[in-house]
Amino acid sequence: MKPVDLEAPVQFLKSIGPKRSEMLAAHGIRTIGGLLEHLPFRYEDRSRFRSIASLRAEEWVLIRGRVSGVAGTDGPRRGFSIFEMRVRDEPGSILVKFFNQPYLRRLYTVGTRLALFGQVRQDSYSGGALVLMNPECEILEDGDDMSLHSGRIVPVYRKLGDLRTRTLRQILYLTLSHAPSEMPDALPAYLVRKFRLPSKIEAMRLIHFPVLCATAEAEREKELRLYNAGISRAHKRFIFEELFQFQVAIQMSRKRRVRHEKTRRIAISENIRTAIKKILPFHPTEAQKRALKEIADDQCSRYPMSRLLQGDVGSGKTIVAAQAAVIAVENGCQAAIMAPTEILAEQHYFYFKRLFSPIGYSIDLLKGSLKAKEKKLVRERIRGGETRIIIGTHALVEESVEFGNLGLVVIDEQHRFGVVQRGLLREKGNNPDILVMTATPIPRSLALTLYGDLDVSVINQLPPGRKPIETAWFSEKEREKAYHAIRHTADSGRQVYIVYPLVEESEKSDLRAAVDMAEHLKNNVFPDCRVGLLHGRMKSVEKEETMRAFAAGDIQILVATTVIEVGVDVPNATLMVIEHAERFGLAQLHQLRGRVGRGGAQSHCLLIGNAGASPEVRRRMEIMCETNDGFKIAQADLELRGPGEIFGTRQSGLPAFRYADIVRDIRALEIAREEAAQFLDRLRDRPDGDCRRAAEIILARWNGLTIQG
Repeated sequence: MKPVDLEAPVQFLKSIGPKRSEMLAAHGIRTIGGLLEHLPFRYEDRSRFRSIASLRAEEWVLIRGRVSGVAGTDGPRRGFSIFEMRVRDEPGSILVKFFNQPYLRRLYTVGTRLALFGQVRQDSYSGGALVLMNPECEILEDGDDMSLHSGRIVPVYRKLGDLRTRTLRQILYLTLSHAPSEMPDALPAYLVRKFRLPSKIEAMRLIHFPVLCATAEAEREKELRLYNAGISRAHKRFIFEELFQFQVAIQMSRKRRVRHEKTRRIAISENIRTAIKKILPFHPTEAQKRALKEIADDQCSRYPMSRLLQGDVGSGKTIVAAQAAVIAVENGCQAAIMAPTEILAEQHYFYFKRLFSPIGYSIDLLKGSLKAKEKKLVRERIRGGETRIIIGTHALVEESVEFGNLGLVVIDEQHRFGVVQRGLLREKGNNPDILVMTATPIPRSLALTLYGDLDVSVINQLPPGRKPIETAWFSEKEREKAYHAIRHTADSGRQVYIVYPLVEESEKSDLRAAVDMAEHLKNNVFPDCRVGLLHGRMKSVEKEETMRAFAAGDIQILVATTVIEVGVDVPNATLMVIEHAERFGLAQLHQLRGRVGRGGAQSHCLLIGNAGASPEVRRRMEIMCETNDGFKIAQADLELRGPGEIFGTRQSGLPAFRYADIVRDIRALEIAREEAAQFLDRLRDRPDGDCRRAAEIILARWNGLTIQG
C-alpha cells in the first residue's frame, strides 16, 4: 500500500467517510495530518498481564484467557439484556458481564482467546464474587500476546463525535502504519541535529503508540509518568517545534512592521516640555521618566512604535500615556485611547478632561451606546481633526470612524482585546505609533507569548511615600470586625470602598448585591455615615457625579461593583473591603486592592469570603495576604489557573498550543526565541532549501493568525 497523503481530506481514511468527516470538521480536523494532531490525553500501561487468581476488588487490570462458558439472560426491564462469559487462565477464572450488547454472543464463543482490560468489582448479584463489567476486550490469536489494545502502553483519546477511543486508536494506528517516512517539518535540520531530536514521524509514532525503553519497573513507571505529563522525549520535540514556529512568526511580524517608515516626523520641542509640566499632578518617578524616554524615542523614530507599557497598580502608567499623547498632539497629530469597556472608557474620558484642562485640548468620547445623532457629530469632529484626543471602546475600529491625522494609539488592558484590534487601529492612520498599556502585571512567559512582537517598558516603582497595603482575610462570622474597621476609618476622616460582585440580588445567587447592601448599610449599619453607590448600570452623568462627590470627600463609604477596578484615584481612601472575595481571581483582587494606598497614609484591604472554600481559593487568599507585588501575584495566578482562564484565549489572541504549556515550558520558550532570531538571520544571510521549506511551513500555519499587529 502506498503512503497516505497527510494533506488529503480525512474522509478518505477507512472508517471515516463523508458523514464522520463533517463531524471531525466541527472539531477543526479536516486533513489526515490534522487527525494525527488529536493527541492522547493519557496512557495506560497494559503491558503486564495479571493472573486471574491474583486479582483484588477495585483494581484496574489486564488479563488474558480463554472463554470457558457463555450465558445470556434478560434483565429485570424490557429491552435490557445481560451477556455473561467465564474467562479462565491456568490458575483461575472470573465472570465477565456485558450489558445490552447481545451481539457479543456471536463474537465470544467457548474457546476464544481474549485479552481483557477493566476494573475488578465485587458483584452482589453473584454472591460477592469478583467480576469484570463491560471491560475492553480483544480477541488474540494463539501465540500473540501483544496487540493494538493490550500487551503495550495504550493511548486513551477524548472522543470525537461518535468516534470513541478504541475506534480512534485503530484509525490512528492504521494511518501511522502507512504514513510517509518524512513529514513536513517546521524545524530546520540543523536544529534537529543540534538538540538531538527525533524525526517528526518518529516522534508522532511514539506520541500515539509509546515504546518504553526501560526494563526495570521503577524506570518504566517514571517513563510512563513523562508521557502522561506530556513531557516525554517525543512530546518535547513537538513542544520545541511549536514554540519555535510561534517565535519565528512574531519576529517576522516585527520585521515587517519595521520595514514601513512613518511619513510624519515627531520632534520634542520646548512647547512640549512646557505642556507636560502643566498637566503633571506630581513629580514623576525615575521609572516613569525612563518609560517616557523609551516611548518618546520611539515616537521620534522613523519607524512606527509598537511598545508594551506594563506596571503594577498605582505605578502611574496613565500619566505616562498622557505625556505621550501631548507629544503627538503638539506635533499636529491626533491621539486615540481605546479601552475594553464603556465604563473604563468613561473613566479615562473624565480623567483626561481634568488632566488636559490647563492646556485646552479638545477631547471626545466615542462609544457604542451613544445616540446616532451624537455619534455622527463626534465622528465628524474626529474626521475633521477638530478633536485632538479621542477616547473610546471597540467603536474606534468601526469602518465609519475616520481620523484626520492619527499619530498615536494607546490600547488599555490589551489582554481583553484580540490582537487583531491593534492591526485595525494601525490601518486607521498612516502607521501610527502603538502603545499597549496593561495594569495587569504579566509574567515573563506570557509577555513573550502575548507580546513577543512588542518592545517592553516596565514601571517597577511606586510614587514616593506609598506604603504597602496590609491585607487580611475574614470569614462571614467575622463580619463585625470588618464593620468596626469601616467605622473607625470613616470616623478618622478617611474613606472606604466596599465592593460586591453583583448589582442587584438574584434569586439564583447568594451573593450580596451592591444596590441592596448599599441601602442596608446606609439605613441599618452606618446611619451616621454618608454612603454612596456606584455601578455600571448607572448613567454616565450619575457615575461622574458620584465619583466627584467621593473624590471631594462628600461620600465616606462608597458601595460599588467592579466598575472601580481600574482608573479610580482617591488618595484619601484607605480601606478596601471586598465581599465574596472567593468569587474573584487573583488579578482582579489585586486590581481592586490597588484603589487604596494612593496617598501617604497606611491603607488596608479586607477580604470577606467563605472560610470553607476550596484549597485553590484558600491559596488565593493567602497569596493576597502575603504580598503586594503584582508580578508575584500574576505568576501565582498563572500557575493556579493557567493562561486561558486568566485572559481567555479568544479575547487575548493567546495561541492555542497543542503541545506547549507556557508556564511549564518557559525555558523552552526562551530557547525557541533565541533560535528563532538566529534562524531569521540565517534565512537572510545564507538561506538553503531546508530553511526556506521550514519558513514556508511556518508562514502557512501562522501568517493568517492575529499576530500581524
